Amino acid sequence: MACSTIRYGVGVTKELGMDMQNFGSKNVCLMTDSNLINLPPIKTAMDSLTKYGIQTTVYDKVRVEPTEESLKDSIEFAKRGQFDAFIAVRNKHTCRRWFCTCKAANLYSCDPHAEFLDYVNEPIGKGKPITIPLKPLIAVPTTSGTGSETTGLLAIIYFENFNYNRALRPTLGLVDPNHTLSMPERVCAFSGFDVLCHALESFTAIPYTERDCAPNPILRPAYQGSNAISDVWAKYALQIMRKYIINLHSYNLLYFFGFSKKRDHKNHALIPHGLSVVISAPAIFSFLGQACPERHLEAAELLGTDISRAKKSDAGKILADTVREYMQMMKIENGLAELGYKTEDIPTLVKGTLPQVRSIIMITVDAFFDA
Repeated sequence: MACSTIRYGVGVTKELGMDMQNFGSKNVCLMTDSNLINLPPIKTAMDSLTKYGIQTTVYDKVRVEPTEESLKDSIEFAKRGQFDAFIAVRNKHTCRRWFCTCKAANLYSCDPHAEFLDYVNEPIGKGKPITIPLKPLIAVPTTSGTGSETTGLLAIIYFENFNYNRALRPTLGLVDPNHTLSMPERVCAFSGFDVLCHALESFTAIPYTERDCAPNPILRPAYQGSNAISDVWAKYALQIMRKYIINLHSYNLLYFFGFSKKRDHKNHALIPHGLSVVISAPAIFSFLGQACPERHLEAAELLGTDISRAKKSDAGKILADTVREYMQMMKIENGLAELGYKTEDIPTLVKGTLPQVRSIIMITVDAFFDA
C-alpha cells in the first residue's frame, strides 16, 4: 500500500534506493553498528542505494543502549553532514532503542539550537513538544518484537523514556523477513516474549476514560490506556501466541495498531528487551490483578488457561502462572535472582523506575516505593 507507513515482504529492502529517490533525497545518512555493517542487511541496503545513485554516508557507532554521550556524538555527526534523510538498520536484540540514535540525530539536527534536555521528558528534562518538521527516516529492523519502526519513541539509557511524539515515528518501516534468518535462537525467543508482554500490558492497562484529558492534543501521551480498538489487536496477538508460541514479524504491525496505544508496566532493564519485560511480568501481574481481575482472567484464558472455576481474587496469580508456563516452555529465566540481582539491588532498581512517569501513570493500582 502506497499510503502505509509499513511495507512488509521478502526482499523489500531492495526498494530502499527507490524510496529515497521518491523522497527526493540526495545526501543520506545510514546508521548502524560496527557488527551489522559487515552482514547481509547492510549490503542489501547499500546495493539498493548505490543502484539508484543515492549518496550515502554510513555512521557505524550506534550503541545497543544509547547513552547521553553516544546520542550527542550521533547528533554532531548529523549536524556536520547536513543530511536530507536518514536510514536506520537495527541489529540483534536491541529492540526499540536501536532506532533511537537515528531518531535523535534527525530531531536535533533539525533543531540545531536546542539543548539536549529540551526533548527529554519531565522530570529529568523540559519535555518540550516537537513542533518542527523532521527529515524523512526509513527504519529497517533485523529482529522482531517492539515494532520500533512504527512508534514515536526516543529512549536513552539513563532516562528510559526520552520522548514520545508522533513526529519521531519513522516515515517508513521496511519489514523484510530475510533479515531474521541469522537471528540467534535466544534473541528469537526474547522477541516473542516482548510481544507477549506488550499484549498483556496493553490489555490490562488502565482504561483511557479514567485518565485526565490533556489541555492540548500535542501534550497527549503516546500511551492512552486500554480502548476498544487496541483491545482487538492485543487479544488477537494473545491468540496467535497460544497457537504458534512465537510467530514474530507480523507482530510489529500489531504493535503499531494496538500496543503503542497503551502500556502500564515498568519492568525494563539493561538486558535484552524481551527478557527484561518478561522477567518480572509474573510478579507484576500478581500485584496488579486486584485492579482489573476480569481482564487478567480473560488474558489467561486467551493463552489457554481454564478459568471456569477461577476466583476473581486469584486473577493475578492465575495470569502470572500462565506466563510462567510459557517461560518454562521456552527456557526463559524466571525472576531477577536468575539474572544475578540481589535483594540489596532493589532500591537502585526502584530509583531508576521512579522517573519513568510515562509507565507509572498507566498502572491500574496505587503503588508506593520506599527506596
